[in-house]
Amino acid sequence: MSDKDTLVIDTHGLTKTFKGVNALTSLNLQVRRNSIFGFLGPNGAGKTTTIKLLLGLARPTAGSGRVFGLDIVKDSPDIRKRVGYLAQDPRYYESMTARETLRYTARFFYSGPKAAIEERINNTLELVGLSDKADRPIKGFSGGERQRLGIAQAQINFPDLLILDEPAASLDPMGRHDVLEVMERLRKHTTIFYSTHILSDVQRVSDTVAILNHGQLVAQASIDELLSGTGGVVFRLTFKGDVDGTHARIANQTWVSSITAGRDGQGQTRWDVAVSDESAAEKHLLRLVMDDSNVIVTEFARKKHDLEEVFMSIVEGDNGR
Repeated sequence: MSDKDTLVIDTHGLTKTFKGVNALTSLNLQVRRNSIFGFLGPNGAGKTTTIKLLLGLARPTAGSGRVFGLDIVKDSPDIRKRVGYLAQDPRYYESMTARETLRYTARFFYSGPKAAIEERINNTLELVGLSDKADRPIKGFSGGERQRLGIAQAQINFPDLLILDEPAASLDPMGRHDVLEVMERLRKHTTIFYSTHILSDVQRVSDTVAILNHGQLVAQASIDELLSGTGGVVFRLTFKGDVDGTHARIANQTWVSSITAGRDGQGQTRWDVAVSDESAAEKHLLRLVMDDSNVIVTEFARKKHDLEEVFMSIVEGDNGR
């Protein structure tokens, strides 16, 4: 299958200028079918501007973009028929109930039997955890309940692409957990493109991540590539005892690049040992430490990079240029 068939979003040099200021500069973005794509960046990085351009709510100053192979300027009405969208701050008719809101939205997409529409509404309310609040006026909803209703409204039409702008920003931990489960379930049926500031959520559910900073794309890769490509291979050791002699012995190994020392929550010594030869480290590192009878090892593992750590490294490095 060619890239043309697998790419749901494909932009080339996409640029948007407001009053002489570039909100987005030459964005080349590729989002593949049935992926969960996390779109990250600090406030003002250009995430919402990108979403507006993709949906035809703003026109690009330069460059081009395609969604489902359709031009985002010329074919915007046809694109929007196949997209579900949740704005960062969804607004509702406060006197309507959740069920009435979904019924109102569904009528823009369905003209079939009333019973079929009602079944779809009931399934959607259950999916987002609002079945027990379906007939309450929205004016009494919490922020989290409003956000879940927004997700229900966005995917009521079985969209081929679901665009979510900060979908979990106002949710408590349980609400966020529920939203992420919904997103994972929807993966089989649609492509999900979403912006967020909650990096732990991105690391949990996303296949691919793009990072914007000052309107420019500074990183785009799969989660695995992004996490493994930062800081090289690092092994973490935690131990008790006098480590001075061990430190010197480990530091002298030709395959050890650096040792970063610290303390854990229990006051034990913790090292992050960066290495240039992963196989040598796996074979010798733990053995060299345990040869010292003054040291008791309590933890040894390859360090897993955290997305927040990667994000801050990329953004701060870009800001320093």
